[in-house]
Amino acid sequence: MSRTALAAAPPAVASFTSFDAALRAAGFRGEIAHDHAARAAMSTDNSVYEIEPDLIVAPRDAADVATLLAIADRDEFRRMPITARGGGTGTNGQSLNRGIIVNFQRFMTRILALNEAESWVEVEPGIVLDELNAAIAHTGLFFAPNTSTSNRCTIGGMISTDASGKGSRIYGKTSDNVLGLELVVDGGRVLDSLAAPPDWAAPMLEAVAAACDAGRDALIENTPRISRRFTGYDLERARPAPDRLEWWRLLLGAEGTLGLATRIRLKLTPLPRHKRLVVIGFDHFAAALAAGTPLLRHEPLAIEIMDDWVQRLAREAGLMDSLPPAIRGEADDRISYLFVEFVGEDANALDAAVGRLTADAATLPGVIGSYCARDAADSARLWSTRAAAVGLLGKREGARRPVAFVEDCVVPVENLVAFVEGFDAIMKEHDLRYGIYGHIDVGCLHVRPALDLDDKADQATFKAISDAVYALCTRHGGIFWGEHGKGIRGAYLPDYVGPVAYAALQRIKHAFDPQERFNPGKLVTVSRRPIGIVDMPFRRGNAPADLPFEPAFHCNGNASCLNYSKTVPICPSFKATRDLTQSPKGRAEIVRRWRQAEAAGEAERDKIAADAHAALDSCLGCNACGSACPAHVSIPMLKSRFLEAYHATRRRPLRDHAAAAVEALAPFIAATRPLARRLAPLAYRLAAPLLGFVDLPTISARGLRQLGHPVFRHDDAIPTHEEVVLVLEDAFTATFDTEAVAAVCDGLAALGYRPVIVTLPPGSKAAHVKGMRKRFTRLASRQIAALNELEKTGRPMIGVDPAFVLMTRSEFREVAPSMPQVLLVQEFLRQRLTAGDPWPKASSSARAPKLMVHCTEASAVPQALKQWQEVFAAVGLAVRPTQTGCCGMSGLFGHEQRQQAVSRALFDASWAPALADETSVLATGFSCRCQVGRLSETKASHPMAAIAAGLRAA
Repeated sequence: MSRTALAAAPPAVASFTSFDAALRAAGFRGEIAHDHAARAAMSTDNSVYEIEPDLIVAPRDAADVATLLAIADRDEFRRMPITARGGGTGTNGQSLNRGIIVNFQRFMTRILALNEAESWVEVEPGIVLDELNAAIAHTGLFFAPNTSTSNRCTIGGMISTDASGKGSRIYGKTSDNVLGLELVVDGGRVLDSLAAPPDWAAPMLEAVAAACDAGRDALIENTPRISRRFTGYDLERARPAPDRLEWWRLLLGAEGTLGLATRIRLKLTPLPRHKRLVVIGFDHFAAALAAGTPLLRHEPLAIEIMDDWVQRLAREAGLMDSLPPAIRGEADDRISYLFVEFVGEDANALDAAVGRLTADAATLPGVIGSYCARDAADSARLWSTRAAAVGLLGKREGARRPVAFVEDCVVPVENLVAFVEGFDAIMKEHDLRYGIYGHIDVGCLHVRPALDLDDKADQATFKAISDAVYALCTRHGGIFWGEHGKGIRGAYLPDYVGPVAYAALQRIKHAFDPQERFNPGKLVTVSRRPIGIVDMPFRRGNAPADLPFEPAFHCNGNASCLNYSKTVPICPSFKATRDLTQSPKGRAEIVRRWRQAEAAGEAERDKIAADAHAALDSCLGCNACGSACPAHVSIPMLKSRFLEAYHATRRRPLRDHAAAAVEALAPFIAATRPLARRLAPLAYRLAAPLLGFVDLPTISARGLRQLGHPVFRHDDAIPTHEEVVLVLEDAFTATFDTEAVAAVCDGLAALGYRPVIVTLPPGSKAAHVKGMRKRFTRLASRQIAALNELEKTGRPMIGVDPAFVLMTRSEFREVAPSMPQVLLVQEFLRQRLTAGDPWPKASSSARAPKLMVHCTEASAVPQALKQWQEVFAAVGLAVRPTQTGCCGMSGLFGHEQRQQAVSRALFDASWAPALADETSVLATGFSCRCQVGRLSETKASHPMAAIAAGLRAA
């Protein structure tokens, strides 16, 4: 057969346009997209590669998938590649290809059947692992395979790569926990492993059985017998006996190269009643690595390792603060850790196991101490450190960054030390640094050398290292693809399994996919040329000549911004839509694509700019991405700079100017408050239809000078007595929510401080949001200058609204790299509590109120809720800290008519359930209190109002 390269030109654009029309005409009910933003979002995953597809389809159900493949089987469309995509967390380009990308995570996210008695569940492929386990938690069962990306990886992706992670030694990999599936192949034909095969499938399955028989023994002979066994075209399990064919097992780990799975039956496991986590510190990595074998004798669920490089990054990020100082380490300490977890039904038995483990560990070479997590929350915090390892390594500055390509080798545990010594020699040969973490209980290490893949020399190094590590891993009886699938690294498959087994794999590929159109070029090819590890274009990671937009190039595809948890702030617009173009990752990709088009003078650059504008328009500006993104890619910052460039040649909408005017008019409104309050309703009625605003806030009745506390301008002579606290107003609370200012000041006064309200020059938040960069720089510079003068008083400065305080830590630093410290209210109080200030005790309320924090605050200051709880406890008040995501307001976003669907969806997702049956709650954010008042019957007040009231009643 002639061999054709994947890189050959795809069908003309007109063909994809025709395919779009044909699909819609056939009754396809899902979404079809070929705009630049959608294609850019799907052009990368969590790997080093990039390839832009031609069309993205998001089916709504299995019937849509059948329709898709039936139309694709027409003669004029048969050259179109078809590649499935889940969460896009693959590290080896698994879901990247030309042609058609089938996006399962958008709509196919349902649980189709649940059988508690038989411990199984059937799901669609787009459901996220954490979503699934949360939905079935009431049964006491869970889907056991665990991944560090569990909050964003899909079940379809897990079966495609045969994913696994912590605990796989006990629970197994994904393939060990699948009971069957439904597959759709060319022509829209459906094959269900849980039903009798249809007549049309008989010849195909006969060919598959014959291929298994031909290659099974050769595959077994050439693959090691280790827990992270070979999967994907698994001839051994697919043909357990000469008279049995479990064809569906060939799909597990096959990465979508044999067809599209639409229904998956999963085995469920009882949730363990008790867990214990022990962290053991070692004075060097080799000692921690060598400890794996002796500690395995204690039969833990998992043993995870983290080297000194990752430990240092975690400590600098404050993630190790709950550890005792002796094993937490100081700045120059090179400590490595083992995380050892036990699970079981008997708490006493677990405690005894922990005791035996720690006693044994104390005798091991290099041990400096151990720590047992205090409770489930402490354990979760420590495990989050291990889960954050990838992100921590990704924060490295400079052109070279840790990249995934040799990061999931598995060798027998007894060979780990020798393997690491060999790996280290390879790295030293190329003068490279790296960090290590992973699952030493199963001999799996994650290693990410730092490279600059924009550089041709480093691309050659990439290839040389990959070849060398593949050979090293094989020499030590291991498997090169132990956890994250093969993807482009499938190029090593023919050598690994040998010619007889590989020929059998080719026969299976031909039986299921005779046209070689499912994820072509990956794992197994027949007539096509396989994609080599340096054949696919590398994602560009730097843009030194384009510094304002270079952060967009730093997005590494980790996809932590795709967190599906409703109570985690990042990313609200993605949570509301499940549309990848409305995520930080998708937005970074289209901004990067736009900059490249502009630099190259592409004919399509205006269309690309328009698509980028559409993607960025739905960003709420909460900047959770700026804090939570491992690479710290701030989409609000990129949006601000994009809008500046975009509107340099395009007219701005009137609503942008109106939004910026709100802060500028704040001093005028303050000076004419009674008149402004009377005129505002009329002004709103006249302007709202023109500007597209709804439910605009009411101007506060009381001005700052009517709150009973001294008010000074920023340039006045401000009192500097020891007990004075400077309370900084911002335009929004000073105009629309002076009761929050009063609450903060009343609470401070009740605690024994002297609050002084300080007015600042007009604000700059709206100017930044709307991309009015010159205006933003001018206004921000004035505010920064005022803060610098106030700092000279030596008195602490606090802000009433978290959005303003956190602006001094993010947006203001775009203007001035160093800033005076402005504290959140609870940060100041927590400091004074630690300092030992005497506080009075309050009268406890009958029922502890719920307390929620602003979503930007929750991301930038993860300990915010805990700080508030400690402050309330210190004055004798109970409070119920409640985690929520974004409320959907975010400044003026929730007041824009065109954003109402997203705004309400976000409120309904996490705030509405939290407010159910609550007559009043406490909320730190002005936007949050506005949204609660707008969309519920609950009253929301600033937390300091409850402290002030409690102390008054004492």
